[in-house]
Amino acid sequence: MLRLNDVIACIGAFQAIQGVSLEIGQGEFVTLLGSNGSGKTTLFRTIAGVLRARAGSILFQGSPIHFMPAHQIVRLGLALCPEGRQLFPQLSVLKNLSLGAYARRGQKKEFQESLEEVYDLFPILRERSTQMAGTLSGGQQQMLAIGRALMARPNMLLLDEPSMGLAPLIVRQIMGDVLPAIHSRGTTLFLSEQNANMALMVSQRAYVLESGKIVLQGQSHDLMRNEKVKKAYIGA
Repeated sequence: MLRLNDVIACIGAFQAIQGVSLEIGQGEFVTLLGSNGSGKTTLFRTIAGVLRARAGSILFQGSPIHFMPAHQIVRLGLALCPEGRQLFPQLSVLKNLSLGAYARRGQKKEFQESLEEVYDLFPILRERSTQMAGTLSGGQQQMLAIGRALMARPNMLLLDEPSMGLAPLIVRQIMGDVLPAIHSRGTTLFLSEQNANMALMVSQRAYVLESGKIVLQGQSHDLMRNEKVKKAYIGA
């Protein structure tokens, strides 16, 4: 479903992504591990079209997308749930969700179906639909950010650090319940996480990114036993 070939991306003059190649098949759940500053967010923003790759190619469902703007990529079925949530705090929960469906505006039936799916996944958002997003708890805001991305009805969802800053109970709910539920519906997931132990428990495969380069890859259960991964990311 997604293929990167020798992708290079820069933040200003700094080359943050240095020739990354990876593949994700349809229906997979793949994790990208890496410490702060490893390039995870830059890579996700490049895939989603928020940043333009300086070199290399990105193919989604067999078609090149590395030259496309973000809104066109969303229309193709690839959505990003960004690091830090990036909600509109002065708008209601419903307004934030509606903005997630902007690329599919005019499709009223599909919008309502997506809204009901998000509300079924996150019942608290139905209860708080008229509440301003900025007044929600951190966990509720993360649910809203994921729900907003799902409103685009993506075939593939990129999730950038969804557990950041959340209480352990909420992390377990999102990582252990919500993401597997989304995956079980047929959505391909690519998860960027520092919570390596939890991410490897719920995903099928993983890549390790260090200083903008893929340095390790494999089945998640194998990487959980890898001494380098345990020492660097799990704390064992």
